[in-house]
Amino acid sequence: MAEVSNMLSWTFVSECAIPKDVDEILIDGEEAIAAYQTIRDNAVFTNKRLIIRDSQGLTGKKIEMYSIPYSSINMWSTENAGKLFDLNAEVELWTRAGHFKINLKKGIDIRKFDKIIAQAIL
Repeated sequence: MAEVSNMLSWTFVSECAIPKDVDEILIDGEEAIAAYQTIRDNAVFTNKRLIIRDSQGLTGKKIEMYSIPYSSINMWSTENAGKLFDLNAEVELWTRAGHFKINLKKGIDIRKFDKIIAQAIL
């Protein structure tokens, strides 16, 4: 099993259309549900996992892919300040591989995000 020594963190800036090339990495019976734009790339929720594509280096040609199967998530939490002054929200995932943190910028529906995770895990 892979070990994540430090907490990994990503920032999702907006919801976006599901990228066309994501079909290339999906397995039989797996469907993309929602996608979010990150700082340099995107993250896709499927019915089986969360896929995060992280561009590396100055040119962004090197891409690191994180695939977090929902079956590996032991617990999650969401935090926001409420609708009035909510500039960002946070999601934390505790998995068998380690601890992940996702920052959500203003405009991303935290409850939709929470529901996608709940429907996949529970």
